[in-house]
Amino acid sequence: MAAGSGNLITLVAALIGVGVVAQILSDRFRIPSVVFLLASGVILGPEVLGIVGPDSFGNALSVIVGLSVAIIVFEGAFHLRIGRLREAPAATFKLVTLGAVIALVGTAVTIHYLLGVDWFVSALIGALLVATGPTVIAPILEVVPVRNRVGTALETEGIVNDVTAAILAVVIFEAIIQDVRAPAELLALFTQRLGTGLIVGVIVAGIVFYALRYIDLSPGNAPQNARLLVLGGALVAYGAAEAVATEAGIAAVATAGILLGNADVPYEEEITDFKGDITLIVLSFVFITLAALLQFEYLAALGLAGILVAVVVALVIRPALVFISTAGDRFTRGERLFMSFVGPRGIIPASVATLFAVEFRAEGMPEVANALVGTVFLVIFLTVAFEAGFARQIAEFLDVIPMRVIIIGAGDVGRTLARRLEERGENVVLVERDVNSVEKARNEGLTVHHGDGTDTEVLRSAGAENAKIVATTTGDDDVNLLVAQLADSKFSPDTILARVNNPDNVDAFEDLGVRAISAVDATAMAFDGYIERPSLVNWMSEIGENGEVQEIEVTSDELVGKTLSDIGPKLPPRCLIALISRDGETIVPDGDCRLERGDRITLIGDDESVFEALSFAHPDDE
Repeated sequence: MAAGSGNLITLVAALIGVGVVAQILSDRFRIPSVVFLLASGVILGPEVLGIVGPDSFGNALSVIVGLSVAIIVFEGAFHLRIGRLREAPAATFKLVTLGAVIALVGTAVTIHYLLGVDWFVSALIGALLVATGPTVIAPILEVVPVRNRVGTALETEGIVNDVTAAILAVVIFEAIIQDVRAPAELLALFTQRLGTGLIVGVIVAGIVFYALRYIDLSPGNAPQNARLLVLGGALVAYGAAEAVATEAGIAAVATAGILLGNADVPYEEEITDFKGDITLIVLSFVFITLAALLQFEYLAALGLAGILVAVVVALVIRPALVFISTAGDRFTRGERLFMSFVGPRGIIPASVATLFAVEFRAEGMPEVANALVGTVFLVIFLTVAFEAGFARQIAEFLDVIPMRVIIIGAGDVGRTLARRLEERGENVVLVERDVNSVEKARNEGLTVHHGDGTDTEVLRSAGAENAKIVATTTGDDDVNLLVAQLADSKFSPDTILARVNNPDNVDAFEDLGVRAISAVDATAMAFDGYIERPSLVNWMSEIGENGEVQEIEVTSDELVGKTLSDIGPKLPPRCLIALISRDGETIVPDGDCRLERGDRITLIGDDESVFEALSFAHPDDE
């Protein structure tokens, strides 16, 4: 059903509209958007409604997919911060090196023996399936608030592997097309493609950086021109590299993205927001289109062996690489299992596989094209359906979602508290009835539930039933008292905290068993602290950035019955046990103090060391 230009425009607009609706549904129902995008593609495709088919885009499909891949890879590379990689836990580096090798080799071997395809084709599919990608990981992390270390590891793995997997797949693809098998020829092919991409990427990045930094881009409209210049640079890098050497464009846009992302370019925040929106539209369109182009006969041809490949990739190879890469690090067992079972494949494998399939068919290799597309999409379908679709349930079962905190009031106090807690990886939801305050908090990236915090149903819909802490921070003591009463009687969280604006009302709160924070007393104590204990107060102000204080119950056999002298050498450096609370009494312990099960200990030190000590003190749950 070849479409004329008018029909093509209508089709593209409709697909983009469906993609936007999928994003909205994702936010509304807290399900990763890739699930809706994939389902939309299948419904619109020839297997259901038949609105989109292989001939819908004529000969323009490979061009559309190629440019879309360029934008998506550039977006991921732009977010790849070299400094962040240096600061990331060792496990993150292992995930993108050792873990990637395990994924590549394990997947290639599995495909070769289960599907009986050529080693090079197996390696090509294996290279593509290394990539998890930020386009599928980011939507999951938006609805599953895991701790920072887990999110950072998954995001970094997705960004790095998206780029490296795409470049590696390009080289293997060229080797298959040109029938290159000798190691020396393979090396020459890799060097040519990668070298071309690097050179073009460096040149384009240099030109764009010079224009951004040293050329007046119009005083009245410089941010917009900067955004357009960066987007144009990405597309030019892709097109120029492709003109010099086929399939070198991905390496070029990856190089340009990394260089510009790590350079001090002006209007970086505006550029990032703009690219994010463009990528979201492109991603929605391409994901739906590629899913619609898939014919189920490709999947059916793989049979039971294809399903077994997907199972091995998801349930054997993925857990193996995660546990090997994170061995000896501070991830809990639950977090390692979550990372193992939440690694769906996404847009880069789908789009590059489709791109290669078109060229394989043009070269008279339909069997290779069908095996490539069928295997890649089968893994994508199954991992997205089960791993992305049930990511929140998996996280809840493994208990890796951090402490849930409900904060009533999105004023200055509430937003500041929310930011501090989120920086430490906690799961925070603000409740606010004022529309302007809601908008302000959301613009700061905070999760806000619009409604009246004194309404039981509003609190319930915000998640108060699962909250460990409810904190009410409004400037109205009557509101704070009513919220505290509702939280205590209806939801029974572990802790209820309330801001008290009038010191005379403190007793009324404490009579209800609510921990009252008097604004007057807190301000006076802050002044007193700076006067009498400036060093301590300065250090406390850095909690969540450089320093950290955490309190945890003693449950580990590693600690019960041991003295602090026994435990001290086992703690990470720059970390110590400062306080012990037992039977309602809190003491400053000495080396002879022996810990008992149920004691609550306060750990103090730098942030990395304290969180490492938490895993040691209570390995199955932080």
